[in-house]
Amino acid sequence: MEGMTATGINTKMDAQEFLQTQLEVDRFNKSIQVDGRQTSNQMGKDEFLKLLLTQLSHQDPTAPMDNTEFVAQMAQFSSLEQIHNMSEGFNRMASLMNNNDAVSTLGKTVDLEVGSEKITGVVESVTRGQNPQVLVNGNYYNLEHINAVYGN
Repeated sequence: MEGMTATGINTKMDAQEFLQTQLEVDRFNKSIQVDGRQTSNQMGKDEFLKLLLTQLSHQDPTAPMDNTEFVAQMAQFSSLEQIHNMSEGFNRMASLMNNNDAVSTLGKTVDLEVGSEKITGVVESVTRGQNPQVLVNGNYYNLEHINAVYGN
């Protein structure tokens, strides 16, 4: 019989369930556009939770989701959350390292390459933040333009 599993559970949605699920998906997709968020091929934790809640709210109460399937989905969510936290941690660590690199050039002579122009000068000051910059000869430059640092 089509839509029946080996345990006799009907896994096929009827027309009303399909329509209700489709309306929920459409409503979710429209909320993404209304809130001004960009659509993405990657599922974030908010989207995963909304999908899980939609799935749970539209399941058949006489044949609820299999416990192992639910636990597997929760494990996926937990993994997603941990990966997200690790990514944020790595971003913070990279930012701190960039700031450290910038500060370590203070007072030192550097060679910069900006396009085809080569500049040599002493780092007078640095900015901190996401993209730290160094002040050389009265102009600010990104760290990526530094080719060499000389100890003074």
